[in-house]
Amino acid sequence: MTPLSVLDLAPVAEGSTPSQSLANTLDLARHAEALGYRRYWLAEHHNMPGIASAATAVVIGHVAAGTRTIRVGAGGVMLPNHAPLVIAEQFGTLAALFPGRIDLGLGRAPGTDMMTARALRRNLDAGVDSFPNDVLELIGYFAPATPDQRVRAVPGEGQDVKVWVLGSSTYGAQLAAMLGLPYAFASHFAPAEMEHALDIYRSRFQPSEHLDKPYVMLGLNVFAADTDAQARLLFSSLQQAFVNLRTGRAGKLPSPVAGFEENLDPMPRAMLETALSCSVVGSPETVRRGVDAFIRRTGADELMVTAQIFDHEARKRSFQILAEALRALSEAA
Repeated sequence: MTPLSVLDLAPVAEGSTPSQSLANTLDLARHAEALGYRRYWLAEHHNMPGIASAATAVVIGHVAAGTRTIRVGAGGVMLPNHAPLVIAEQFGTLAALFPGRIDLGLGRAPGTDMMTARALRRNLDAGVDSFPNDVLELIGYFAPATPDQRVRAVPGEGQDVKVWVLGSSTYGAQLAAMLGLPYAFASHFAPAEMEHALDIYRSRFQPSEHLDKPYVMLGLNVFAADTDAQARLLFSSLQQAFVNLRTGRAGKLPSPVAGFEENLDPMPRAMLETALSCSVVGSPETVRRGVDAFIRRTGADELMVTAQIFDHEARKRSFQILAEALRALSEAA
């Protein structure tokens, strides 16, 4: 059975607050743990009214403290926004608090607009060009300290933090392959180069002390409900949010709107069809077939499932339907 994991942006719905969003995040994490999901990742985004996971390490601590067995991590930390030592200390601390449960996915995008990126970093002199060296520096801080080491991550050194490279293009695939690290691709919102990136990663992978063979986790939007019509209605919240983001009107997660996609102009409709093509939306049977087809097409070792659903209970139900569908698929194999 292909492992399932959760990617949570801690969505803030219209009419709600970040406090409620973060309470929902912990509730969903406990729900996912009970259903057998392997990981629960939070994503770093800034200056986004509809996302409450900007202080990603803090939210990871909140989730890890409220769960027992599920792995918790970042999907991801946008490393150009931070000094590698700071991230090593943060995640080293998390690993010391929650041994054997912490993942660290690293991305090179800012996770925001450039004005906010400048506010985060104070300048943009380094940025994405130093990403490979920053990844190596960060990994180095998790190694046991040497006697002559002048700068150490405490906590951090010698801690078991699983590092992943994230990507939405071929750049991350090349880096993950070169370093022998697991690779997570953001196909849930940027699927255009997915197949090319997978080919590069798998064909160029160099075994390392971290991993002996390629391991790919793919992002997938899954919106499941009792009927196809109900699931499509839930999906309209993400569609609205995506159109709003791409047109400079980012806000809180909108409530569902019946017939939203059908009433769109051709250009935004085409944009949605492209950007959200890696989505499975429907009843339990539709979800079972759709997820099975996606796994067969891509050979994914693991799925990182995301579902920005307005109603929290409907969101929990969606993850339950998916877990049950994939279990049935495994039993039928």
